[in-house]
Amino acid sequence: MTNNNIYFIANWKMFGSVKSVNSLSKVISYSKIKKLKAKIIYCPPYTLIKYFVDKTKNSNIEIGAQDCHAQPNYGPFTGGISSKMIKDLGGKFVIIGHSETRKENDNKKINLKIKSALSEKLNVILCIGEKLIDKKKNKTKSVLKKQLLEGLKNLKNLSKVIIAYEPVWSIGTGIIPTENDLEKNISFIRDTLKISKKFTKSKILYGGSVNAKNIKNLMRIDNIDGFLIGGASTNEKIFIDIMKKSIN
Repeated sequence: MTNNNIYFIANWKMFGSVKSVNSLSKVISYSKIKKLKAKIIYCPPYTLIKYFVDKTKNSNIEIGAQDCHAQPNYGPFTGGISSKMIKDLGGKFVIIGHSETRKENDNKKINLKIKSALSEKLNVILCIGEKLIDKKKNKTKSVLKKQLLEGLKNLKNLSKVIIAYEPVWSIGTGIIPTENDLEKNISFIRDTLKISKKFTKSKILYGGSVNAKNIKNLMRIDNIDGFLIGGASTNEKIFIDIMKKSIN
């Protein structure tokens, strides 16, 4: 684990109502602790972004979205949400390439979405990860390399790109990679990013069934800058517990 501020990104997925905003109170208080070595980011559904922004405006919490359209501005795309709209709501981050959205997006489209987000000066959380069948066929590295190189193709402003390694087979299953596999894969991602000096300082997070029980083991992995947390982040007590066990 690196010595810098640890990233804790809460991906709420399709969860939450306006009343859910009230559940942020304890996390907001926690974020105000002096010298807290944590960067806390919430990515709620689009419908709640403005509520989250307003609720956290006097805290050290930042807000993002879970995806964006490849078109940066406005356009005839029914149901689409552009990076411009996310920024207008006060969002500062956007998750792109999560496995649950990759079914409708290839690496080329993901690359366009990243460029769209960066054009609006949003911070990008690029998710990469292999499926179980890839793992069984020993194709993890080739899959990760392809997702990285094609997803980051022709990008210039890499200071705003965070990489989140999320094995697809780990998401929501309660199963996480072995310490050895995770160290190897994180190291491989860092080595792959060395193709350009622009990528060498990129933050790398881990995501996939992160909870209060396994966070101590995950913290032992070198070169991880933080975590992308799904279901566990919707419960503020559990989310705070994860952060406390990571930082203390």
